[in-house]
Amino acid sequence: MARGEHPRRTPLYGALMMVAAWLAAAWASTFDATWLKGTVFAICAAVALIGFLMTFRDYS
Repeated sequence: MARGEHPRRTPLYGALMMVAAWLAAAWASTFDATWLKGTVFAICAAVALIGFLMTFRDYS
């Protein structure tokens, strides 16, 4: 295994992306502007999906 190629790095980054998306969505829920809230929610959904795929990918 080369330096920087640890097999558990990708799932960790994916889990951190999901947590960051959740926190950003919670922060965005305090906004008054509906268009801004919707934009942040859409970005959070995309980031959470990518994080989910990185975390729970098939290792076979």
